Order: sequence, then C-alpha cells, then structure tokens
Amino acid sequence: MGKLQERFGAFINNRWLVFVAAMWIQSCAGIGYLFGSISPVIKSSMNYNQKQLASLGVAKDLGDSVGFLAGSLSEILPFWGALLVGALQNLIGYGWVWLVVTGRAPALPLWAMCILIFIGNNGETYFNTVSLVSCVQNFPKSRGPVVGILKGFAGLSGAILTQIYTTIHSPDHASLIFMVAVGPAMVVIALMFIVRPVGGHRQVRPSDGTSSTIVYSVCLLLAAYLMGVMLVEDLVDLNHTVVIIFTVVLFVLLVIPIVIPVTLSFYLDPRDTIEEPFLAETPKQEPGKSGQETPEVIFSEVEDEKPREVDLLPASERQKRIAQLQAKLCQAAAEGAVRVKRRRGPHRGEDFTLMQALIKADFWLIFVSLLLGSGSGLTVIDNLGQMSQSLGYDNTHIFVSMISIWNFLGRVGGGYFSEIIVRDYAYPRPVAMALAQLVMAVGHLFFAFGWPGAMHIGTLMTGLGYGAHWAIVPAAASELFGLKKFGALYNFLTLANPAGSLIFSGLIASSIYDREAEKQAHGNNHLIQNSGSIFSGMVGLNEPLKCEGSICYFLTSMIMSGFCIVAVVLSMILVHRTKIVYANLYGKSRS
Repeated sequence: MGKLQERFGAFINNRWLVFVAAMWIQSCAGIGYLFGSISPVIKSSMNYNQKQLASLGVAKDLGDSVGFLAGSLSEILPFWGALLVGALQNLIGYGWVWLVVTGRAPALPLWAMCILIFIGNNGETYFNTVSLVSCVQNFPKSRGPVVGILKGFAGLSGAILTQIYTTIHSPDHASLIFMVAVGPAMVVIALMFIVRPVGGHRQVRPSDGTSSTIVYSVCLLLAAYLMGVMLVEDLVDLNHTVVIIFTVVLFVLLVIPIVIPVTLSFYLDPRDTIEEPFLAETPKQEPGKSGQETPEVIFSEVEDEKPREVDLLPASERQKRIAQLQAKLCQAAAEGAVRVKRRRGPHRGEDFTLMQALIKADFWLIFVSLLLGSGSGLTVIDNLGQMSQSLGYDNTHIFVSMISIWNFLGRVGGGYFSEIIVRDYAYPRPVAMALAQLVMAVGHLFFAFGWPGAMHIGTLMTGLGYGAHWAIVPAAASELFGLKKFGALYNFLTLANPAGSLIFSGLIASSIYDREAEKQAHGNNHLIQNSGSIFSGMVGLNEPLKCEGSICYFLTSMIMSGFCIVAVVLSMILVHRTKIVYANLYGKSRS
C-alpha cells in the first residue's frame, strides 16, 4: 500500500502529467480563434456593420493579449488561483454576450459589448501564462518543442470546439457562444490543481526522447484526423451518429498522451532520473580568485573588451583567451591604467526584469517583427468569415477550422524546426521567424488576387506562418532574457497581437471593406432606380452592407504582404545581432 501511495505521489508530481494537463487546457483555451464563427451571428442579431464588428475583434484581441494582470497574479496567487480567475472571466464575459445575443438579457451599447468580449477573452491569458511558465520551468532545455506544442493546441482549439459544436447539432448558431463560455471554464477548473512547476529539471530520463516522439506523433495524427473529418463533413451529408463517432475518436486521441506519465510513474523506476541544468547560468568564479564583487566587475569589462571572434572559437580556446584578457584587465586595474566600472545590468542570455528588457534593442526588434507578422495573420483569422463570403463561399466554418489546424501545425513545426536550428547548428532561433513571415507574405498575395483555390492556399500559408510565431518568439525571449521574469516578458510581447490587429483590422481592413461595400451598394441602388422599381432606395436599409469579390480585401492583403517583408528584414537584423549569444548558449554542446 505504501509503495502504491509513493507511485501515485510520483504520478501527481510528474512533469509529463503537468505537460499533458497543460495540453488539455490549451486545447480549449484558444477561444479567440472562434471569433470568425461567432461574429456572423453577433453581426446579424445586433445589426452591426463591418467597422463595428471590427471593434469587437480588436476588443477580443486586446483581451487575448493584455496579460499584465495575469502575469502579476501568477506571481502572487498559487497557479490554481490564477487559473480559477481566468475561468471565471471566461464564463462571465462570454456568458453575458450569449444572454444579450439570444435576447435573454437587455441589448447593450457597442462599448459594453466590447468590454464583455475583452473580459471573456482575457481569461485566455491566465491559461497561457500558467501553462507556459509551468512547462518551460519543467522542461528548461526543450523550450522550443514544449512551447510549440502548447501554443499549437491553443491554435487547434478552434477546430476542436467546432467539431464538438457540430456534434451538439444545434440549429441555434448562438449556442456556439454558450459553448465557448461554459466549456473552457469546466475543463480548466477540473485541471487547475495539476498544472504547476514540479521541479521538472530534476526528472530527466533516458526515455524522454521516446516520450517526445509519442507526443509529436499524437499531435500530427490529431491534426491529420481533424483535417480529414472536416473535409468529409463538408463534402458529404453525414448521419448525426457518424458525427458523434468522429468526436469520440477525437477525444480518444486527446487522451492518449496520458499513457506517458502513467508508464513513467507506475511501471518504471522513479529513481532512474538525472538533473537537467537551466541554460542561462551566471559566470562561475575561477579558482584562486577571492571576493564577491571582482569577478562580476571583470566579467563586465571582458564583455566590452574582448574581440567578437573570440565567441566563435571552440570552448577550450575561448576560455583560454578570456582568461588571458581577464588577467590583463586585473593588472591594468591594479595599476590604475583603466577604471573598472560596475556592471549596469544583465547580459543577453541571463535573467532580465521587464524594465531591463524594455531598454534593449533586441527586445523591440522581436516586438515590432511580431506585431507586423502575427498582426497581419490575426487580421485574416478575425475576418475569415467575411473574406470567404466575399469570394462566394457559404460555409465559413470550414475555413475557420482549417486555419486552426494549420495554425496548430505551424506552432508544432515552428518549435521543432527552430529547435533543430539552435541545437544542431547553434544558429539564432529568430531565423525561423523570418522564414515564417516570408511564407505569410506569399499567403497574403493569394488572398489579394483571389486566384482559384486562394482561400485554401492562403489559409494554409497564413495559418502556418502565424502559428510559427507563437512557438518561436516565447522560446527566443526566454533564451535572450531569461526565465526568472518570463511571465511578465511573455505577456508584454503578446501586446503585439492587439496592436497589429488594431492597425490592420480595426483601421485598414474594415475601412477598405466598408468603402468597397458602399460602392457596390450604390451601384446596385442605381441599377434598381433606373429600372423603376417601387422598392427603389429601400435596398440594404435593413441589412448590413456586404462586399463581394476579391476587391474587398485586395488592398488590405497587399499592404499586409508588404509589412510581412518588413518583418522579415527586422528578424534578420535580430539574427545578425544575436549570433554570438546563441553560439555561447548552444555552441558548448557542439564543441
């Protein structure tokens, strides 16, 4: 009995159990990606135009990205407390929206609806912060894959929730809003005591490679399965029983990863572990040197005085050259030839506070590049319903689900690909972000010209590129600025999303769409007036303006494609600036 209790305790504190529970939370945390599905029913029931709907989209993006409160509370409250706050916000915000849309509560002005959408979507920031901080601390040397998988499940949640909604088979489209309000809150409350740091860096096993392979295999199988299910449901009129079976298989695939912590805890020796060090380590004092202040001061001087090529030498030769330079500096300082200065702050690769990071050019290069890349991708996600309708597609849900899957694969693939770059070549991770932005630039061109298959190809390329950002950026930020204040750093970087959405969707896309819709409406009214219809002048009075054709988003997509190219340039500047940092972080393991 005692041994069983010991095994169960090991299971509860297993880092793979935390990872699997975080995956489940993230699989229903990306509710913002369903905005393209719920926006038409909000637009029709509230009689909004496209600009008003874009305001709700910006409020949704702000809620999804303004995570200062989540970051602060996660440092004060226990992690389960932060998750509970997020679940309550999600339930209250979207629950009230559902009551208003269905007429069960009084209609509210646009600004009040924006506040409700903000509150509901802000619950995501708590889910993301707790999941990422816990798992990055538990898997410090596998940040790219871990972040990619977690953020990938957040991106895939749109397709998962859409499939569940299809199973419910409700003729009332507003019931999707109800499911968005209740579903994630229930899952998070059920798992909130599991997701936390458990000293995972001391739980490294030889079997971890196999465990990672299983997780990746399940991820790819899940994405392929959802894609196949959606295509079948779109092309064939299925019996409801078949849809239920599809959803049951989906849940089985989601549950499979629990096999990993169960096996590790109950069937393998729990003592067969080693400790895994964190990447960012403070410079160690050399033997024979005394004092607490001198090594840090001299290290700062060495950083300023050493030639750049020193960092590219093999580890043994690099240490020898640095030791020689340090000895010369110590002698010069003793003779008064140089004035030793105090170190002003951490160097790249060490732990930064948010304020220390905000004065670094590298941090702002990441932020602006993310704003241009992910902001343009989020604009496509938010306007996908209207974009598909303008190109003549009636079923917008299929594209919402498709972009969720490509978003998922972009996050999983971006984390895996960027990890190969840093592990095998010690090359800066942001080069993967530049490639993702280049792919997005091409995807926007497909949307702009409305070529045959433009929605399918454009959705694929934009989803992959957008998703890759959210696997690469958090991992790169933790490498360059440390793990100590990672929650605050990550939540600040996520502000790039609403900022980009405000620029591209709130100001550019909606204005151009409404302008083109008005042109088409005036043209139609002119034709009706010329025909002498008794309904002259009445067309469109009771319906929101609609735009048809590729012209609706041509200029917007061209602008976003151009800004993605600018983002590529910024990412490559960051790559150039951080080559030495990544050579120091990962070059040691290769030499």
